[in-house]
Amino acid sequence: MDLHTIKTPSLVLDVWRVRRNAAAMSGRIKGLGASLRPHVKTHKCVEVARIQTEGHAGGITVSTLAEARAFAAHGFRDITYAVPVEPGKFGEAIELSNLCERFALITDDSSIPPLLDEAARRAGLTLDLFLKVDCGYHRCGVEPDRPEAVEIPRRIDAAKNLRFAGILTHAGHSYHARSRAELLALARHERDLMAEFAARLRSDGVEVPTVSVGSTPTATHYEHLEGVDEARPGNYIFFDAFQATLGSCGFEDCALTVLAAVVHRDRARRKVVLDAGAIALSKDRGPVELDSSCGYGRVLGLGGEELGLRVGALSQEHGEVLVEDESLLDALTVGARVRVLANHSCLSAAQHTHYHVLEDSRVVDRWEIQRGW
Repeated sequence: MDLHTIKTPSLVLDVWRVRRNAAAMSGRIKGLGASLRPHVKTHKCVEVARIQTEGHAGGITVSTLAEARAFAAHGFRDITYAVPVEPGKFGEAIELSNLCERFALITDDSSIPPLLDEAARRAGLTLDLFLKVDCGYHRCGVEPDRPEAVEIPRRIDAAKNLRFAGILTHAGHSYHARSRAELLALARHERDLMAEFAARLRSDGVEVPTVSVGSTPTATHYEHLEGVDEARPGNYIFFDAFQATLGSCGFEDCALTVLAAVVHRDRARRKVVLDAGAIALSKDRGPVELDSSCGYGRVLGLGGEELGLRVGALSQEHGEVLVEDESLLDALTVGARVRVLANHSCLSAAQHTHYHVLEDSRVVDRWEIQRGW
């Protein structure tokens, strides 16, 4: 089977690039003296997670309980669920903790520790619970200078059926950096804020077992990780057009593309339409702050070569591409195939059920994607 015969639209995974990205991040985080706990939400794939955790303790990060259940069923037993837990998920979280050697939760709300403690007491177990810290993203988390930043760890520490797992953050605002210098500054701020906050908690008598940080843009720019125990990047395993434009990687590091076919050619309007629309690519606008012409993905040839084209408009199942070059327009006949490097690999992957694994220009395997909540 090859790229000329598989169904479109489909995900194509360059496994050699996946292995190279995994080895690079693994070596980088180890060299900085921290543990790697990759975020598997990017791929939701057991085989990819095994590549990421090779040579490590095997801990992973998930963003849904469905991911946690699927990965636990395949032998991953040290899992952090990195979305603030709410009472409606206590029951499933307790079930999952019985399937794992360690299943850690996070919170940024002072009402949660006593409620979770009571649920854990009724279940007859002890749960690990992190404090989620806001290091500048302002999506979730407690800012370190707020009273609850100390109050919540103390509540967890005092609970009989909870263990304070430590402090955890995500520098998601790094995706809006405008330069490598700005990325480096954000990476330093994330690391230093967390190390200083952990030191302050310890001086107040609160033991902090783990200081956890992580985002792909900051993880590719840390100079050191003093005061940090683990990093949780995820997107690095595939990268994407956003990360390459941002400067986290080169375009040659991007491992995931969407195979698409031309279904319509309009010579008068100098455009072609692909059978990959919003459902196949996602509608992530990507690095529009850095590249106003980025569209919804870069159009590549079957060999991965740059064609200088962008997916400029999307509907549910259609992607429109303007083609000014006459020779390219001639070549892109109905039925011709291209690969689209999407803006956000995590969202694109989540739209599909499986990857076609590409090695030496041949499709050698099919890896399932574990979807759901």
